[in-house]
Amino acid sequence: MAGRVGRLPAPPGPFRPEFWRSPIRGPWLTSVFGLVLLIGIPLLFVTGLLSYASYNPGLSPFNDETPDKGILGFYLFSWPTQPYWLYRLLQGVHVTLGVVLVPVLLAKLWSVIPKLFEWLPVRSVAHGLERLSLLMLVGGVIFEFVTGILNIQLYYVFPGSFYRLHFYGAWVFIAAFVVHVSLRLGRMTRALRSRSLGAELRTGLAHTLPEPPDPDGLVPVSSAAPTMTRRGALGMVGAGSLLLLVVTAGQSIGGRLRATALLAPHNRNPGSGPNAFQINKTAAAVGVTPQLVGTDWRLEIHGRGPGLVLTREQLLAMLQHTAALPIACVEGWSTEDQHWSGLRLADLAALAGMPDAGSVLVESVQPPGPFTKVVLRGNQIRDPRSLLALRVNGADLSLDHGYPARVIVPANPGVNNTKWVGRLTFRA
Repeated sequence: MAGRVGRLPAPPGPFRPEFWRSPIRGPWLTSVFGLVLLIGIPLLFVTGLLSYASYNPGLSPFNDETPDKGILGFYLFSWPTQPYWLYRLLQGVHVTLGVVLVPVLLAKLWSVIPKLFEWLPVRSVAHGLERLSLLMLVGGVIFEFVTGILNIQLYYVFPGSFYRLHFYGAWVFIAAFVVHVSLRLGRMTRALRSRSLGAELRTGLAHTLPEPPDPDGLVPVSSAAPTMTRRGALGMVGAGSLLLLVVTAGQSIGGRLRATALLAPHNRNPGSGPNAFQINKTAAAVGVTPQLVGTDWRLEIHGRGPGLVLTREQLLAMLQHTAALPIACVEGWSTEDQHWSGLRLADLAALAGMPDAGSVLVESVQPPGPFTKVVLRGNQIRDPRSLLALRVNGADLSLDHGYPARVIVPANPGVNNTKWVGRLTFRA
């Protein structure tokens, strides 16, 4: 039976080797794209894991968008507050690199697409396992890139938490990636050595010939006349990545480059004045009305002993401190340093009778939802730049920036810098 099945002819179309005729497709070009991904994807994975650690998910259920991560959270550690720009750099690299690698990824998939249409699809147990790993690899990388790009473009269309889907997807993909690299690294090295990059960059269309036949079947069995050189393919992919870098990176780098970040949804002109910098969600979008933060607003402070209830005027009458800190968010965008003023969290902890507090529960007056509550660590409380901010750039906070009071902490993800704060509970 197995012998008869093995002799079944391939159906017409892409399952037949003669269907794929591009003379530039082959192990060398595939390996060049693979080498770029071999460098970029581990960096993408590591920065993603560190981004998750920055939420301090092991500190409290309020911080943990992936509560059933199990052993996959083995690497988590207490997130530091310095350098203060750490999260801005980390998430900027993660998002920008992910976008820039898209043309390389598409080119790599194009170069190996004949492998996806092998006939028979499964020839043996070993071949079936290889095909399964390939399916996990291709499916995983497409899932990670698509969900990541949708999130940074603010298209929340996920059937559940983006954090959970992206986190698990990353581990599935990286497992398949490691297996694939371990199986193919030797072949990739030999393929890269088989041709000189410099020579290929000097080869014109008339001298663009297919590579010798390869055991993986990437080289066409019946090639067509070339319409593009390998130099042209590399140049087109490189130009695509460069273009995406230009229209994305400015949202993280800032300065004059911010005007070039055309793909950044938060890069639109935020207006003028002291509060003219990017926001994630407006007060109206999360249901914070002027009534919730009007004259009846009070800040509750709890700790050891009876709690305190303070008006904004009473808070402004206390000793004020300043800190120059950016806001940086998971979507990769960030602001330049803004000049915040308000009360140090350490001073508020002392006021609550807990100068050595191990954590603080920060609660917003906004209606219940994700990140309306967050827990900050003791090192975040004690950093002198960690503030309950009342003003920014010399003016009162605007409603969209968290009026009457918000938290601002060095190296903290934007969503953990809670806006519209109504209660602080310091804990041992």
